[in-house]
Amino acid sequence: MGEAIEIPVAGRSVRLFNPDKVMFSARSETKLDLVNYYLAIQEPFLASLANRPTMMQRFPDGASGKSFYQKRVPDSAPEWLQTTEVATPNGTTSNALVLADMAHVVWAINLGCLGFHPWAYRAGTPEVVDELRLDLDPQPGLSFDHIREAAEETRNVLADFGVQSMPKTSASRGIHVYARLAPRWPALLVRAAAVAVARELERRRPDLLTAAWWKEERGTRVFVDFNQNAPHKTVFGAWSVRARVGAQVSTPFRWEELASIDPEGLTIATVPARVATEGDPWAELVDGQSIELLLEQYRADMEAGRGDAPWPPQYPKMPGEPPRVAPSRAKANPEA
Repeated sequence: MGEAIEIPVAGRSVRLFNPDKVMFSARSETKLDLVNYYLAIQEPFLASLANRPTMMQRFPDGASGKSFYQKRVPDSAPEWLQTTEVATPNGTTSNALVLADMAHVVWAINLGCLGFHPWAYRAGTPEVVDELRLDLDPQPGLSFDHIREAAEETRNVLADFGVQSMPKTSASRGIHVYARLAPRWPALLVRAAAVAVARELERRRPDLLTAAWWKEERGTRVFVDFNQNAPHKTVFGAWSVRARVGAQVSTPFRWEELASIDPEGLTIATVPARVATEGDPWAELVDGQSIELLLEQYRADMEAGRGDAPWPPQYPKMPGEPPRVAPSRAKANPEA
C-alpha cells in the first residue's frame, strides 16, 4: 500500500498510508493535509458528529476519481473501532462506523473518505432523532442569492413555529438549515415536521420555494427537501469536505453572515483559521427543542386534504402517500 506514517490521535496511533497522495488537485492538497484539516477543527466537528453512525463515501483516487458509498465497516477494521447496527429502508442491516473520536476520523480518511454522512440520531438511541435537517436545493437557473433568500425565509418559518435554527453551506450550490431537537420523536414524525415546514414555505413564497417532490413541478424555484429526514437517511455532515478539486467544506455559519458568506472560498485551506478566530457558530444552536407545533400544522394539512408528501423510491409504500408516479405520466396513463 506504499509509504505509511503513524498519526498520534485520541490516545492511539493510527496508520496513514500514502500521506503524500494528492486528493484535491486545485492546490495539490494531500491525504495528510486532509487529516490535518480535521484535526484543526476537531472541537466543532465532534460537537456536531460525535457518536453518530456515519456512512462513508470513499474516493480511493482522490476527489476527481470514482467513489462508492460504504455503510458496512470492513472486517479488517481494528478492534477498538466503534460500530453500531443500522438499517436500510428494506430492512437490510449492517455495522456502520460511529465517530467516537478523532482516531475514528483518521482511520476513515486512510480509506479515502473525504467527508462524512451521519445519521440524525446518536448510536445509543436509534429510536429517536435529535436533528431536523432541511436541504435547500436550487433548481437550474437560480443564483446563490436565491438560496440566501430561501434560507432567510426558512429561518423565519421555523421561528414562527418556535424552533431556532442555524445554517451551513452544502459545499456546493445549496444551504442546509438545522435545528436541534429533544430526543423524543422518531424519524417518521420528524419527517412530518419537515413536510409541514416545506409546505408552509411554499404557501408564503410560491415564487421562490416549492415542496414539489417531482422535478417537473418545481420550476425555477428552491426545493425544500423534506425527505432528508426520512428514516435511515443521512445528510452530508457539518465541517465535512466535498469531493471537489478545491476541497470546499460544508461550513456552519451565523445568520448574520448570510448576505456575505462565500461557499467557494470555504475550503480546508481557509476554514481552520476561521474557526480559530471566530469559534463554532453552531455552539449557539439551542438543544432540546420541540416540533409539536409543526406536527399540529402537518395534521391540519392532512385534514385539509393534502395527504402525505411523496417518499423516495427506495422506501416501501407509506400510508397516506399519493401515487408514486410523476404527474405527467399519471395524466398520460390514468391507470399507472
